[in-house]
Amino acid sequence: MALENILILAAASLLWAATFRNHGRTWFMLIASVVVIFWLQPALPIRGADFFTPIATLVLIVLTWFITADDATRKQRKNIIILTIVTGVVLLLNLTRFLPTDFQLLTASRPPQLETTLIIFLITGLTLLAFSRLTRFSASFLTFGLVLTIGLFLLIKIPALSLWLASFLRTLSGQSLTNVSINDFRWLGFSYVAFRLIHTIRDKQSGRFPSVDVGEFITYVIFFPAFTAGPIDRLERFIKDLRAPFSGLNLETFYSAGQRLLLGLFKKFVIADALALIALNDSNATQVTSTFWMWVIVYAYAFQIYFDFSGYTDIALAIAQLLGIKLPENFASPYLKPNLTQFWNNWHMTLTQWFRAYFFNPVTRWLRSWQKPMSIPMMILLTQVATMLLIGFWHGVTWNFTLWGLWHGLGLFIHNRWNDATKAKAAAWAITPARQAALNISGILLTFHFVAIGWIFFALSSPVTSWQVILRLFGVN
Repeated sequence: MALENILILAAASLLWAATFRNHGRTWFMLIASVVVIFWLQPALPIRGADFFTPIATLVLIVLTWFITADDATRKQRKNIIILTIVTGVVLLLNLTRFLPTDFQLLTASRPPQLETTLIIFLITGLTLLAFSRLTRFSASFLTFGLVLTIGLFLLIKIPALSLWLASFLRTLSGQSLTNVSINDFRWLGFSYVAFRLIHTIRDKQSGRFPSVDVGEFITYVIFFPAFTAGPIDRLERFIKDLRAPFSGLNLETFYSAGQRLLLGLFKKFVIADALALIALNDSNATQVTSTFWMWVIVYAYAFQIYFDFSGYTDIALAIAQLLGIKLPENFASPYLKPNLTQFWNNWHMTLTQWFRAYFFNPVTRWLRSWQKPMSIPMMILLTQVATMLLIGFWHGVTWNFTLWGLWHGLGLFIHNRWNDATKAKAAAWAITPARQAALNISGILLTFHFVAIGWIFFALSSPVTSWQVILRLFGVN
């Protein structure tokens, strides 16, 4: 989000909480979230794409809610009222196409023809009606919803598929394929939306899905403070805050949220943006020739990405706090942790917890259930490497993110084995505060540099360039 977006959202949240308190708070969060996913979309070369991607997000969310909600909740009349209001908000946004260009402030480009939007809503309504007649096949619906969400995720994360999708959409909209690119189509926030949808479908399959109406579900998935950069909250926790009475802002909450907001703005727009001027990227990776300056730009990138992510988290937590929602923490001084396991327990914590709950633990249980289970070290190696590869793929299915995931997966495995082999000896050696401090500081320095070198794969698009940078860090030209 740009600075002006953040300030407007923070001011609107503050004004609502101070003026109306609990009156209409859930409606405010729902409608604001719907408007914001249109407002934040970047302008795209494909005609109408920046308007249709948020509509696709809403359609996917509503369909997911429909297949996960229980019969009693699904049949509640208020769901029809909520869907009618959400539809009305989208149609009002669509109608801004008739305003002069200077007044079209809520969409990235001129909205498309109204007829197209109405056809999408009609198809969605007919799909819901068809689903309602086939509820006895709900288990199959859940599997279909899971496959569909993962399929869409892969479609926008694998470059070859993204290029095919861009070509298809350009053809559909009657545009030339001359300058088609994988960057033609971007679906803002879909990574976080997909994770929340997968989380709810899996919870439904395991019987842990709470009863929520469609408005609560939409608000949870696209809650505007956390829409673009997380954190990834859990539905059952979010609902508790959403349903709790909100007495409005008091001075303590106001100061706490205000301090957190200012801290986040300082991290993102002062520190991270300043570091971005000298941080590692494809351009300066080939221009810097000295070992010293190569370390400088790698360090700059390591701190830039931290202050960028954690700054956005502070901003999201602060705006949510103004509305009485306590989003989970996402960063806890990860660069001050003495080993890689603790680093990942404190870096993008909600993402790590998501993968632990929905991939690492189930796969580990499955491997242990084998009639002839493999050795423990082999099991740890497989699960940790697979988990970190998936976290890499979450950022993009490319070679650089594959290498980054592999780097951390192998690092976690090596730390696990090293810790098992040396834990007793290290405890016996570190019997004085000085030795404990020496052990801790050496662990912090080693872990930080391991992570910093891993960021090279993350920052650069070419594995060859990444390898050249690593060689230069150690004086090899």
